[in-house]
Amino acid sequence: MRVVAALGGNALLRRGEPLTAEAQRANVRTAALALASIIRAGHQLVVTHGNGPQVGLLALQGAAYKPEEAYPLDVLGAETEGMIGYIIEQELENALEHDRPVATLLTQVLVDSNDPAFASPTKFVGPVYDREEAESRAAAAGWQIAADGEKWRRVVASPAPVEIPDVRVIRLLLDQGVVVICAGGGGIPIVRRADGSMAGVEAVIDKDAASALLARQLNADALLLLTDVDAIYRDFGTDQAAPIPRLTPTEAQQLDLPAGSMGPKLAAARDFAAHGGISGIGQLADALAILGGRAGTIID
Repeated sequence: MRVVAALGGNALLRRGEPLTAEAQRANVRTAALALASIIRAGHQLVVTHGNGPQVGLLALQGAAYKPEEAYPLDVLGAETEGMIGYIIEQELENALEHDRPVATLLTQVLVDSNDPAFASPTKFVGPVYDREEAESRAAAAGWQIAADGEKWRRVVASPAPVEIPDVRVIRLLLDQGVVVICAGGGGIPIVRRADGSMAGVEAVIDKDAASALLARQLNADALLLLTDVDAIYRDFGTDQAAPIPRLTPTEAQQLDLPAGSMGPKLAAARDFAAHGGISGIGQLADALAILGGRAGTIID
């Protein structure tokens, strides 16, 4: 089977851990063992991953510069793709005992410049400020800001991914037996200009939506959305909570899950399954069992 596995943030950084290279590498080393089991079972693997805390760290570092000197989000996304991809690549090579090639590809993802999300940015990025400082920074840098609890933060658009132009390169690598790490953090957001050329844009693409699109464009058989929760639960957080082992795309459409947690994952899984694939949501450690329908929540 051709499998696209999307690593949630817990694969890189667990709750409460410091955002250090050592902590991230230790978590990736564990994740690599689960991913290697999929490959050892004879499946072709493409890996995607999140980058939220890492982009936030770079944005915080950039805040030390003058507003006009700060790097745009597409460049920060590329930087984190390279950094995280390097760690995953190396640890996966070690887990596979270097018996097959692994490569990281900085991946551009096309969005529509007319996407309504650009008019109503909602994705928080970077550090928190009190209102006065946030307004001052927003005025200097041209940001849009919003309240995040008692503090204020920059918000940017999260447009829907439309196309992955680099999918041609990914196919070439897969045809040569390469394990590919790509579309990190939802990919580098780009738009198409009137003359057909491409340019980066200030936005953040949802990782799970980009992974579902990638899986479709690669004609993958399965999409795994791997996180720190063992399945989707009905009545989560109550005494009646119960895992849901299987859903149809229609049944998944009827579930109302929080936008800040499982909602985007279920939407991405439903989207891929509706196009004929099999989606699985569950714990990273259960990756191979989810692929076999023995763990997690399966949408098909």
